[in-house]
Amino acid sequence: MTQFQVFRNPNPQTKKAYPFLLDIQTPLLDSMDTRLVIPLSGLAALRDKRIRELNPSIVIKGKELVILTQQMASIHKKDIGAYVSDASFLRQEILGAIDFLITGF
Repeated sequence: MTQFQVFRNPNPQTKKAYPFLLDIQTPLLDSMDTRLVIPLSGLAALRDKRIRELNPSIVIKGKELVILTQQMASIHKKDIGAYVSDASFLRQEILGAIDFLITGF
């Protein structure tokens, strides 16, 4: 798998709130059974609580979504759906959001 790719969320219980998952794990660890992902959701999910440094936005299929960095999780590879888009152009913003979550800077 390639880092910073966006996939569909096939989970019937969560896909309405989080239709896409952003894979942030390095390809060096492809042999692992799990992937570290960040869910994507519509802007309304955060309402007025969005922190731009923590929650960068991305347009997928014509819809603006936010990257919910604070909700990153490890999931099994088999629980990742079909490839949708490449978000590597947001690499610096994504890494900055992860750094902000951990260090506050």
